Amino acid sequence: MTVFRPWRSRKSGGDSEKAREKDFARQRLDMVERQIERRGVNLPEVLAAMRKVPRHRFVPENLRGEAYLDCPLPIGYEQTISQPYIVALMTELLEIEPGETVLEIGAGSGYQAAVLAEMGCEVFTLEIVGALAERAQTTLSELGYSMAHVLNFDGYDGYVTHAPFDGIIATAAPDHIPKALVDQLKNGRRLVLPVGDVEQNLYVIEKTGEGLDKRLVIPVRFVPMTGRAADTNWFE
Repeated sequence: MTVFRPWRSRKSGGDSEKAREKDFARQRLDMVERQIERRGVNLPEVLAAMRKVPRHRFVPENLRGEAYLDCPLPIGYEQTISQPYIVALMTELLEIEPGETVLEIGAGSGYQAAVLAEMGCEVFTLEIVGALAERAQTTLSELGYSMAHVLNFDGYDGYVTHAPFDGIIATAAPDHIPKALVDQLKNGRRLVLPVGDVEQNLYVIEKTGEGLDKRLVIPVRFVPMTGRAADTNWFE
């Protein structure tokens, strides 16, 4: 694995910033090739979005030199930005098309929402931590992702105002499948989420006319879903 060190330059002003952004762009290309394509994610639209979205803008400034490493990073408030491969994998599993509407549970830094918006989706992303929601919306707006909307509240009950959704993705793990998310998903579409407490697994759940088709993908480790998710026990 290529390890990138924090970038330093003796240049100043605009030239220094341009050089830094060029270096980050190179790191993104390397990230997609080494961390994502080689692990089997191959949907062109996902790869293009991962090459385009500046992940370094979604991490704290003191960690920007580590933004393209093959790992999650802390973003404050006991939350993380997910490993790039996991973001790409979950996005591919969602099977979403441009112009469709996605609900995300757990905005965090806003990075996953940016990837979906870059693919042409309208994204409603819910974040229970107010300071993170504000920061994510600011970053998304600064980068021009007007189709990504951050809302500050508990995502356990989904977002019925804009339901049903063409896809739902969760970046925090409940210990069960929230019924509201299933109810707010269109028939024939997918919910992608981690489920579990000490041991977690990533699931793809497709809603069909006969019920739910559940498929376990891989073991994962996400921050737990907080709020009502921690106080409710419901199993589909």
